Amino acid sequence: MIELIRIAPAEARALDLTFSDGSTGRWQADAVIARETVLTRPLADPGYFARAFVEAGALAWPNGLEFSGHALHAKLARAGKLVRKAA
Repeated sequence: MIELIRIAPAEARALDLTFSDGSTGRWQADAVIARETVLTRPLADPGYFARAFVEAGALAWPNGLEFSGHALHAKLARAGKLVRKAA
């Protein structure tokens, strides 16, 4: 299973993600923040958004919000936003 191994800040509300298969992609959080739930609302604050970290192969925040690396990888791949490492 593909896991998230590294994140780096990108533009506002975005992170550059690196996965265990060597592929990379930029994940935009705007759609998640627009959900306006108890868990997603804090991400609208740039300081809180910057507290993202990788935990057990997932993208996570201190409030317990997590997105699996596998799901993020699949979403970026479907959107054509995944850059695969050359063989």
